[in-house]
Amino acid sequence: PEQPVPEPASKDMTWTDGKQTIKYTATAEMLPLHTDDGTLIGHMFALSYVSDAADKSDRPVTFCWNGGPGGSSAMVNIGGLGPRRVPINTIEQLPCPTKPEDNPYSLLPTTDLVYLDAMGTGYSKVAEGYDPKKVWGVDGDADAFMRGIAQWLTTHERWNTPLYLYGESYGTFRNAVLMRLLGERSVKVTGVVMLSAIWDWVQTLPGEDLYYLGMMPTYAAAAQFFGRTGEGVDPDEWFDRAMDFADDTLAPALLRGDRLGAERERDVARQLSQFVGLPIDFLVRHHLRVELTEFRRELLCDEGRVCGRLDMRFCSDEPSPMQASLDWLGGEDAADDAVEANWTNAFRAFCADELGYQGPSVYLGQNWERVGHKWIWQHEVPGTGEKVGAPNVTGDVALALRRNPTMKLAIIGGRYDAATTFWNVRHDLSCQFLSPALKERVTWLRYGCGHMAYVDEPTLAAMDRDIHAFYQKA
Repeated sequence: PEQPVPEPASKDMTWTDGKQTIKYTATAEMLPLHTDDGTLIGHMFALSYVSDAADKSDRPVTFCWNGGPGGSSAMVNIGGLGPRRVPINTIEQLPCPTKPEDNPYSLLPTTDLVYLDAMGTGYSKVAEGYDPKKVWGVDGDADAFMRGIAQWLTTHERWNTPLYLYGESYGTFRNAVLMRLLGERSVKVTGVVMLSAIWDWVQTLPGEDLYYLGMMPTYAAAAQFFGRTGEGVDPDEWFDRAMDFADDTLAPALLRGDRLGAERERDVARQLSQFVGLPIDFLVRHHLRVELTEFRRELLCDEGRVCGRLDMRFCSDEPSPMQASLDWLGGEDAADDAVEANWTNAFRAFCADELGYQGPSVYLGQNWERVGHKWIWQHEVPGTGEKVGAPNVTGDVALALRRNPTMKLAIIGGRYDAATTFWNVRHDLSCQFLSPALKERVTWLRYGCGHMAYVDEPTLAAMDRDIHAFYQKA
């Protein structure tokens, strides 16, 4: 039998950064989602932080989530920009247990925050008898979040308020579809924040040159960090040089394939080696195309270490010789191991011990097996007339901006993020040929961090300044 839906739980709380104090209400609840004809889809878990200010007419509310697909919102909440956070220990494994503290870099001074778990993740559940395939896919997922947002706005009487979306990783893919879909449902979006964005799924497919081009500047950043290249060069300048090399030298070389010729291929390999720190002969054997798992294994092999994926600065000991599967190694990540369990434990403790929310004993922080691996990628970018299995939702982003030219967009990336590379998202948006007026609506922010920007203290301080400025932007 289907488990009963837990009762909402709320608590009045106080946040301070030592300079200002905000009283707010934290609420954990399950939002019922229904189709247009009233059929129950399921219940979406929401954890919201709402200021106690009497007048909320011009106070924004920001809806936040992580990615996957198959990931809950816990890490971008208690790990990220919520009013409470787990103290970070930049590029080192966090100890356990950790004690959450008021987050001095929270967005709460600027906006109310609502963290939503995707269906089938966290505490969110698909209703008994409802086909989960209808929500475990690009279009169904965005539709479910549209309904979750509408339900929260109705329950909390906040329809006439500035509305923002804040997504990380696949959450930016979701944002792209959702910012268009909400407009089509007459829900006005004020702004969208894309943290560690990925919009073109083609770049993830085997053999795609867009993949190798996007990875190259990130490889160069990692190689410089570990002292293999770029000595004495400012890290941002080094990354910019690598971005230019990808555009001006590597892209034409990859485009020519075996028509490039052996002599020119070796010349490009020599230049590439100076950026990424791998031997010239290795790069020639791979025809200038290096898979991420191979790079992670090769860069520090002389030290017996493997660097991370979500944040390449994190390292672990290399696996034993019998663990030779590249697929398996691709899923091992020191950056993930260092923080995820701490965030989930702290989140569970906050909900149960502080709010008194009686959720199930299992919180699905990551549900790759049931959700991510069964994801339906078919999506028709508006105006293309065809659904494809590896869509480029940058077209959804551009259409939403053209339909609503008052909307503003912030795109945030990190030099050491090998999961969603900065070169690709810059390339994707440039291919939409937005007008100068619409380009003025876009804010680009790049930091010395990885995929989860909030594990890096200097980045958090810079983001705190920059994102607050973005919200204030007219």
